[in-house]
Amino acid sequence: MKTILFDLDGTLIDSEEGVTKSVQYSLRKMGIEENDLEKLRVFIGPPLLDSYMRYYGMSEEQAKDGIRFYRERFEETGYQECLAYPYVKEILMHLKEHGYRIGLASSKPEEFCVSILEMLEISDYFDVVAGASMDGKIGEKVQVLNEALKRFSIQPEDAVLIGDTRFDAAGAAMIHMPCIGVSYGFGTAEELIENGCTAVFDTLEEVERYLLRG
Repeated sequence: MKTILFDLDGTLIDSEEGVTKSVQYSLRKMGIEENDLEKLRVFIGPPLLDSYMRYYGMSEEQAKDGIRFYRERFEETGYQECLAYPYVKEILMHLKEHGYRIGLASSKPEEFCVSILEMLEISDYFDVVAGASMDGKIGEKVQVLNEALKRFSIQPEDAVLIGDTRFDAAGAAMIHMPCIGVSYGFGTAEELIENGCTAVFDTLEEVERYLLRG
């Protein structure tokens, strides 16, 4: 298996500040004051439309307004409020040196994914960057994964996904793609295993060792 797909938030980057502050901004624009940013961590991972509807009881139209306001702030400053996890650049370099093709598969809008990878100076390591579409036609994890596979011209069994939440694991399981979990992100080891991960590691360095050993 020589193709690796990485999730972004919680796997390669800690994006908590940018996401939660942008959600807070969008809620404020809609007349909802939420001062506890910790509560807004649930927005990291799943599609935003679902989260606005689930956690704030919004209609689909209201949730679309929330996304529009979210993107106002995220596009201006939110995407910059993130940090790569330790050794991400070095690990991507090592994997490329060992002949792996590397892709990104994120539920974050694709243009934001590209901007973040470029800002962190790691975009050159990615052969494919697949993310959600701004029009909402691609948003669920399984849709993003299928788009990444299409661009690589491979089948699900020919790649492995590295992710940090049950949304990653469940999306991969839907198309019978192997998935390896990381426990340092925004999910838990238990939920990753329950949703189909074959292994869960505490650091990205452990993931690298596992892949190279295989």
